[in-house]
Order: sequence, then structure tokens, then C-alpha cells
Amino acid sequence: MFVKTPKPQNNMNRCQAWLSSGLFLLFLGTCAPGPPQEQALDKKGVPSAWAEIEALGRNTSVKMMMWTGDPLINQYMNGFVKERVRALYGIDLQMVSGQGIEIVRTLMSEKEAARTQSKLDMVWINGETFFQLKQLQALYGPFTQRLPNARYIDFENPFIHTDFQQPVQGLECPWGNVQFTLIYHQQKVPTPPQSLSEFAAFFRANPGKFTIPTEFTGLTLLKAWLIALAPSPEVLYGPFEEKKYKLYSAKLWAFINAHKAYFWKKGETFPSTLAATHQMFAQGELYFTMSNNDTEVDNKIAQGVFPEFARAYVLESGTIQNSHYLGIVEKAANKAGAMLVINFMISPEAQFEKAQPRIWGDGTVLSMKKLPQTWAQKICPIARSANMPPGARLSSLMPCRNWPRNI
Repeated sequence: MFVKTPKPQNNMNRCQAWLSSGLFLLFLGTCAPGPPQEQALDKKGVPSAWAEIEALGRNTSVKMMMWTGDPLINQYMNGFVKERVRALYGIDLQMVSGQGIEIVRTLMSEKEAARTQSKLDMVWINGETFFQLKQLQALYGPFTQRLPNARYIDFENPFIHTDFQQPVQGLECPWGNVQFTLIYHQQKVPTPPQSLSEFAAFFRANPGKFTIPTEFTGLTLLKAWLIALAPSPEVLYGPFEEKKYKLYSAKLWAFINAHKAYFWKKGETFPSTLAATHQMFAQGELYFTMSNNDTEVDNKIAQGVFPEFARAYVLESGTIQNSHYLGIVEKAANKAGAMLVINFMISPEAQFEKAQPRIWGDGTVLSMKKLPQTWAQKICPIARSANMPPGARLSSLMPCRNWPRNI
């Protein structure tokens, strides 16, 4: 059975930059051309007119660095996206594995070596990585407003136009919107814990059946728990305050240290990847796993990775919602080609494809009010299964919240 799932905090992502700065350290359509005229270029030599960008980017290679830890995402990118941009533009899209600090280190090394041209054209980023790349001045832009399909993006959504309290400002293009959920085995855990006191009781009653991966998904769980320890999420809004951080992080680590002996391997070691956590959950070694994507439970059941009794839920104190983005490298050799690829990746066609749970289940960044009705009618009715929390205002449902169903 499901527990009642509350509405996540509307401004939860305002806390994320505040929390990340401490926790990360502690827990390791096309415009027609006008009359012939001289080509207008920006400061980086990229044409201003979309038709000229398209002409420059056709029949080229684009190199993208991205996280490659999920087989379905890899299949979507190496199959659907790669094939479509080749068919539309003759572009050879090449994926390179790397995320977060690897992206930052790559571009920082190039800058220190005074390289005039990067080996990367585009990157999949958000949060800390976006902030760090801005500090390095390693991102090209603003470019988003020049993409024809950007007119469909829901920039009115604060979870989209702001990334970890950093205004996007056209330096990265919204690609998907997701929300953290915990995933549990319904037969083993009929009533999953909601509060920290309930988690403590679960740990004691089920030693060895819970752990936290030491990567960004595990970090997100720690953020959610830290928020639960505060009197309210609003206490953590605004710029980072060391005094507040020390107060609530001390409570968080006291809670973890008091119970880690009941964790997997007695809390002496932790899995380094989410994939390893998923595997142990699938094999019954763990009763819980987690995801930053609120529909991942569906696609993992469809793949046969998770047992049929896997279910997802959010904490009563709420969980963190955030968007992920596509950026173009400041010294990219093929900015025009990258813009063509990104414009396709935010198209209604590509967003519809990846929104389907059997494909990826990634929430769309498009506004149903801005989309042509034919596409809104395809995207909004994507079925949600019984594996998801009933009635929760999850990120994947938000674009359709005010969409008129009778059109």
C-alpha cells in the first residue's frame, strides 16, 4: 500500500546551492533567410541568423561529454538522438563519458594549458558544475534565445529558469526536469519510513538493508534529510550561512553516525555508484535504492532490472526538484553544430520521446500552453503507473497541471 505523499516544497531548490557548498565537501521551428546581406557574427564568430547557423553546423561532428551511468539514457542518446540529428543535419554526434568534476577538470586543464580550442563542444550539466563553469568562464553564451525551439520552454517555472539559485541567463539550455524519490520493495517494506525517527526505527529493525551511494544521488538524499532536520525549508533559503550550516549539518552527521552501524556493511563502506545500489536492491541485498528521476522506477521495472514490487515515494517533508541542462563550451570548435543538436534535443519530438517511462521517463521542460495542441495532447496523457506515488505533485506532472484537458 502507499503512504499519503505530500506536496513537495514549492521552492525546495532554493535550498540546494546553500546545502551543496557544504555537503559536497563533506560527503564525497527555422527562420526564413532575408535578402542577401553580409553575415552578422557574434564575438565568437557564430552567425546571428539561424539559417546561417544551420548551414554552418550541417555535416559536422559534435562531441558531447555526459554522464553515462544509465543504460536507457545511453540508448536514447546513442540511438534516437544520434540517428535523428544525423538524418536532419548530417551531424555525427559523439558521446564522451564524464560528469561534474570531470567536466570541470577537463575545461580547467584546457584553460591552464592556454588551448585555443576545446576537445568538447557541449556538456550535460547542472548545479555545482554550472556554477563552477561560470566561474571559469568556460561556457559560451547567451545562446538559448537563438534556438527556435526555445520558444516552447517553460521559463516561467522557477525550477527551470534558475539552477541552484544561479540564473541560467542563456548560458545553459534546460533539457529535463526531475525530482528525487526513494524506491523501496513493497513486500519487504509495506509502510516505508517518512520521518527521520521512522528511518531510525527501520534501520534498527532491518540491519544491512539500507545504504547511501557516494555520488550526486546520495548527496541529494542528505540534502533532503538536512532539510527535514530544520524547522522548515524556509530556514535554509538564501545565501550560504556557515552558522546555520554548522548547526544543521552537525545534527545530520550525528543522526548518520548514530545509525550507520545498521547500514549495509555496517556503514564501514558505501557504494560509489547508483548503479551498484540499484543492483543490490534488485538482488534483494538492499530494501531501498533511490533516484533523482521520479519515473525511473517505471523504466527499471520495464527493463526487468527492478522487481515488480518496487515502488517510489517522496518524504513528507518534501524532496528536491531540479532541472538539468545542456551547455556549449566557450572554446568549442563547433558551436553551430552544438546549437543544432541542442535545438533538436528540446524539440517537442525529442522531449516526447524521452518523457515516456519505457524510454527514459525524464520530465519535460516545455510549457503545454506554448506547445502546438497536437504535441501537448501527446505529452500530457503519458500514463503514470501504480509504481509511482499517487497524487504527488512531482516534477513530471507539473507541466500539465494547468493544461486544459478539453482542447
